[in-house]
Amino acid sequence: MAIKNIRDQAMDLRRIVDSSRRPPAVRAGLRSIAVLSGKGGVGKSNLSVNLALAMAERGRRVVLLDADMGMANVDLLCGLTPGLTLAHILRGESALEDILLPLAENVWILPGGPGVRELADLDERLLSAFIDSLSALEGTADVLFIDTGAGIHKSVISFGAAADDVLLVTTPEPTSIRDAYGALKALAFSTAGKVDVTVAVNMASSFEEGQDVAERITAAASRFLGLTPRYGGAVLRDENVSLAVKKRTPLLKAFPDSEASGQVRAMAARILGLEEDHASPAPGRGIKSFFLRLARSLGAGR
Repeated sequence: MAIKNIRDQAMDLRRIVDSSRRPPAVRAGLRSIAVLSGKGGVGKSNLSVNLALAMAERGRRVVLLDADMGMANVDLLCGLTPGLTLAHILRGESALEDILLPLAENVWILPGGPGVRELADLDERLLSAFIDSLSALEGTADVLFIDTGAGIHKSVISFGAAADDVLLVTTPEPTSIRDAYGALKALAFSTAGKVDVTVAVNMASSFEEGQDVAERITAAASRFLGLTPRYGGAVLRDENVSLAVKKRTPLLKAFPDSEASGQVRAMAARILGLEEDHASPAPGRGIKSFFLRLARSLGAGR
């Protein structure tokens, strides 16, 4: 039954992609959200997967790009085995609909693989062809989540600079907070301070601790970087999170009624601007704009 459902979703995806090639109705552009962290081990990829599922529950169509060139593991967390990656599109060997992996209703995984690195080597003609090949995403998705690598490598910061929004994930550990601020500093320098950042605190012991961590980062960023990050909320420690990882099943699917799942849903609503006390985010700039900015930042077309 599971295999049949996956096949049905794949067929639906092909129909949606085909229909998106016709002139679309006027609608807000796809919104890109890059998920960054200063260090590894903060649960960034796990949070990305479950936020994507939570947003789909809210009626959004989400594509999650696994852009961690060193330790890509979104597929492992979801129990999926990608056969094709973004590199196959870059080389003209496959089409977008052949690469997207359905995870749940209205959620697809886009494996990055070596394709992320190869973006920097494209000339103007190939870059244009590549971006055109991804234009179908504009009609199939409302949100593009980008799970990046940890740290402040140029490729990681480039994703943050190219995206409409950045979700900065940290834990309450001092080293994690320090490295998260380091990533924020590199991002501020790369964008001349023109970046929208939301801070998410993972593995907190209490909501008070999560709030305190976010306030410390925000205070430092406001004073020294000229940035005022928003607070996206906290996900508290929950043994169900590690159990879901061991099951290779996203938390929201393995333990949908767990406290951590509820906290992820609240965070997704806040990021989407669905809370009354949180301003609604501006419309996204679209998929073509994102990949063009990313490619330029990585050095493509020079």
